[in-house]
Amino acid sequence: MNEEYQNQQGSEEEKHEEIKLFSTMSPISAAFIALIGIFLLYQFGGALLMIAIFGLNFEKADVNALRLLTMGGQILLMLLPTLVLAKYVYRDNISIILRMRFPSFKEIGAFVLGLILLTPLLQNFLYIQNFLLQRLAAFSPFVKSIMNSLDQLDALIEKTYGNLLTSNSVFESSFIIFVVAVIPALCEETFFRGFVQKSFEQRLKPIWSILITGIFFGLYHFNPYGLIALIALGVYFGYAAYASNSIFVPMTLHFFNNFIAVLAFLILGKEELINTSATKNDNVFPQLISLIIFSILFFSYITFVKMNYHKLLPKHSEEL
Repeated sequence: MNEEYQNQQGSEEEKHEEIKLFSTMSPISAAFIALIGIFLLYQFGGALLMIAIFGLNFEKADVNALRLLTMGGQILLMLLPTLVLAKYVYRDNISIILRMRFPSFKEIGAFVLGLILLTPLLQNFLYIQNFLLQRLAAFSPFVKSIMNSLDQLDALIEKTYGNLLTSNSVFESSFIIFVVAVIPALCEETFFRGFVQKSFEQRLKPIWSILITGIFFGLYHFNPYGLIALIALGVYFGYAAYASNSIFVPMTLHFFNNFIAVLAFLILGKEELINTSATKNDNVFPQLISLIIFSILFFSYITFVKMNYHKLLPKHSEEL
């Protein structure tokens, strides 16, 4: 049994090691060019596009027009440049660099269950993080001034997303889910876990490829209090992409995470499933215990999935 597991682990390592693709430039350089170039294109290009269409007073713009612009910006300024860059750098190996492999439903289900365990872990972490920040700010004017600036940025982000997520009908709710859950899952995962992470994997160890990509994923979202949680999500999505070698697994996870967040807002009036607002509540012991419990559950589960991953693969994959 142990020998069978070791053979399976060896075959998994070979599966990733054998894919060293021809590229017209250094894969590391390609990854950083994509991260910097698409960041500038998406953030500043998107801002210029918004000003060109709505003017400087875009807060009064029609919300559906803003949703269309948000969707169009991700497709035109993130997804399309990613595909063009992938074609230029890797030529005929686009399907490999973007991990275009269809996973089994068992693989998807296994990682979705992991996300369900990870979410309360991150909620408890953020609760404790914000409590510590509040306590630190009470003793340090410097930290308090930084938090005041972060609070303003956080409030602006909440207001922006709050406007985009407000719905008055079932049709509008469906459109919001498409814009906020479907499109980001498609565009961001193709960019981050497809082109960027796979490029890093050509030269770096998987753990570093996953971590670096996850850090940039968190930074891209401009969420001051949720940065570490977003990096953790990015790392988990990256691990799922690497373990499955399928872009459709992190896409599903990204969609599921955003869908639940939209659902939480529509039902409960909260714009995020993971609460990132600082709290003044001075009782964090229950959250600390919960953090420890969910950490043990999550990492035990991931270890179990890793050891038994071959059982999740389609039967024809096991025979190859």
